Amino acid sequence: MGSGQLNGNVNGNGNGGGGGGGGDGVTTTSGSSSNSNSSCYNNSWLCKWRWPQQQQQHVAKNNNNSNNNNSLKGGGGAGFGGRRLVLSSSGYFFVVWCFVVYVFVGFLYGWLALKKPYTVAAGLSSFGCQEDSEGSWSIGVFFGNSPFSLKPIETANVWRDDSAAWPVANPIMTCASVSSAGFPSNFVADPFFYLQGNDLYLFYETKNSITMQGDIGVAKSVDKGATWQQLGIALDEDWHLSFPYVFDYHGQIYMMPESRAKGEVRLYRAVNFPLEWKLEKIIMKKPLVDPFMINHDGQYWLFGSDHSGFGTTQNGQLEIWYSSSPFGPWKPHKKNPIYNGDKSLGARNGGRPFVYDGNLYRVGQDCAESYGRRVRTFKVEILTKNEYKELEGRNAWNGARYHHLDAQQLSSGEWIAVMDGDRALSGDSVQRYILGCASVAAVGILVVLLGLLLGAVKCIIPLNWCAQYSGKRSDSLLTWERESMLCSKVRRFCSRLNRSASYLQGKIKPNTSIGRLVLAVIFVAGVALTCTGVKFIYGGNGADEAYMWKGHYSQFTMLTMTFDARLWNLKMYVKHYSRCSSVKEIVVVWNKGEPPKLSDLDSAVPVRIRVEKQNSLNNRFKLDPLIKTRGVLELDDDIMMTCDDIERGFQVWRQHPDRIVGFYPRLVNGSPLRYRGEKYARRHKGYNMILTGAAFVDSQIAFNRYWSEQAKAGREFVDKFFNCEDVLLNYLYANASASKTVEYVRPAWAIDTSKFSGVAISRNTQVHYHKRSECLRKFAEMYGSFAGRKWEFGGRKDGWDL
Repeated sequence: MGSGQLNGNVNGNGNGGGGGGGGDGVTTTSGSSSNSNSSCYNNSWLCKWRWPQQQQQHVAKNNNNSNNNNSLKGGGGAGFGGRRLVLSSSGYFFVVWCFVVYVFVGFLYGWLALKKPYTVAAGLSSFGCQEDSEGSWSIGVFFGNSPFSLKPIETANVWRDDSAAWPVANPIMTCASVSSAGFPSNFVADPFFYLQGNDLYLFYETKNSITMQGDIGVAKSVDKGATWQQLGIALDEDWHLSFPYVFDYHGQIYMMPESRAKGEVRLYRAVNFPLEWKLEKIIMKKPLVDPFMINHDGQYWLFGSDHSGFGTTQNGQLEIWYSSSPFGPWKPHKKNPIYNGDKSLGARNGGRPFVYDGNLYRVGQDCAESYGRRVRTFKVEILTKNEYKELEGRNAWNGARYHHLDAQQLSSGEWIAVMDGDRALSGDSVQRYILGCASVAAVGILVVLLGLLLGAVKCIIPLNWCAQYSGKRSDSLLTWERESMLCSKVRRFCSRLNRSASYLQGKIKPNTSIGRLVLAVIFVAGVALTCTGVKFIYGGNGADEAYMWKGHYSQFTMLTMTFDARLWNLKMYVKHYSRCSSVKEIVVVWNKGEPPKLSDLDSAVPVRIRVEKQNSLNNRFKLDPLIKTRGVLELDDDIMMTCDDIERGFQVWRQHPDRIVGFYPRLVNGSPLRYRGEKYARRHKGYNMILTGAAFVDSQIAFNRYWSEQAKAGREFVDKFFNCEDVLLNYLYANASASKTVEYVRPAWAIDTSKFSGVAISRNTQVHYHKRSECLRKFAEMYGSFAGRKWEFGGRKDGWDL
């Protein structure tokens, strides 16, 4: 074989022992090979399906014919020595079947769990808010008596009636607010204030969704940061811009953005503030990251990070320069680099420095766990040309990921600040994609494993995978010998794999009940990995964002009524819904039994347990002066929905705060009145009632109506029947207005666990409906009929009520 000659007659041995012996039906041909000087055509091993006997005979016949027609032109490189790889029908259909099943499972899972059965909110640019590997940063406003006692704007109880923002809540700016203004953006970050009297200007980085580079945007507020008007793009260059540090010097306004991609530190002057800027001077030929400039003790000091040098630590390096003027020349600090090492030390700048109580503070980023993990403040003890010393100051901000802070003092003495934040860690989208691809690859491995166990798959390396060498000794011979050695190793691996498959078949015995169970477990594991891969690749970061309305985000209070026998419902309820974006507080109305400890509840927001003296359904709408929001979501603890459904319902309620906005429609009609389920309403293509077991109401309107003197008789009837408090509220709303008083929002999915509970009042549907029919007739006598009230499904342009 080493000489490259193939001697002897045709021998159809039919042996080979799988991969180790060269495969089934190995043949040799007589005569000389014409220049068998080929080498391995690829460096991968092949998985081949078991060939049936008749196919071996067919291949051998073709090989006999090849002596006559010289089909092995150019050596044994093409095909398998002139033979065509033929897949057995069982192996072929096994692979196709597995592929079809897993693709169907992945498609079904994506359609049911990930695809939203409704359109997104209108008014958002189709280019904006794309998933970005850098994150989905947004900006919030904070107030406090000092830069160390800052609290988010929602705690200041700022209300805006035109947008039903009761209260206005962070974030005050997102990619959605910028994109809807006509400037497509993936995220907004690095905010800087510029104060001009009572007007606030906000300069920020916006990641352009089209060019995928940072531009500098600007917005204006005349109400202390509650409402922002997008003015446009202040600066757009051919390279990435960020960190727009804006300051005054000799009556002029200057901006020093990060221009690391250009390799320079550039100073721009406002020609027509705030949208027109002119390059004034390139003050340094260094690619500084997040630079800022301050005037301290008669000198100008420039802080920044230079990651271009050899041996510098990314996000762990800081340097300082000084000059008598913002225009330079700049001289390096004697101690440069100030930091070059631990990323948790806050070396990289994280916003504007500030002076408080006569002390200078620098804001730095802690990037130990992830880029932009949090901000830290450092009190500058010594800042001279030869010395620099800082100590960590007080840090009193909350958040999962934030990397920038700009705090300034207003003329009133109050401090205002902007901070950016993100829900996901840096590189989250890339990590999810890698995990998704790994899951899909694991499914492929399980398919091969199933095939091996079922005997449908066998790993074979054909003898002529590496052709014989027939040339003179040269460097090409050494190359061939290395490739031949690789082939030999791969053959041994395939041989061992086949023997392992045979061993496993003998141990598992697929035809037995235990063997079938093992195969079923492997198949189910493949299904689970398929769903996991789809979720990682297409499911996003899992954060259901809030919906903006008229430029504002807001918050609501969740209220549920329960008792001791339903504690397990409550724990699940609090853990799930406290993670929804717009939830400010969860109020638990405790009607009966010993209330739980707050430490027993896993919540991301404050939880307040209101213990009632009387076990009454009327407690659901009891006046509560401690509720700080107008919007209240009345949601039973046995109903589970997605946070996105909750957020959509809240936005619809903000559009119509005078209505009951909920997820369970009913149609009340006929004579006598009968209570029927949602299917009846859909058959008759309309509704006129919304159950308040899952509905948004205005706490001021709803609670006052329910506890009015007019509703006293209705409340007494509710206590007598221990039912129908939601029906009573619908009658009170309908009695107060001739216009539409209810609004339906269809949830993507909702699970009512009351059907599995032995203590729910609605567990027996027939009895429950009978009681409610009596309530309808009684309330009709008290407050009038629902006759003539009916609103069709599909009345909303966004399709959320279909």
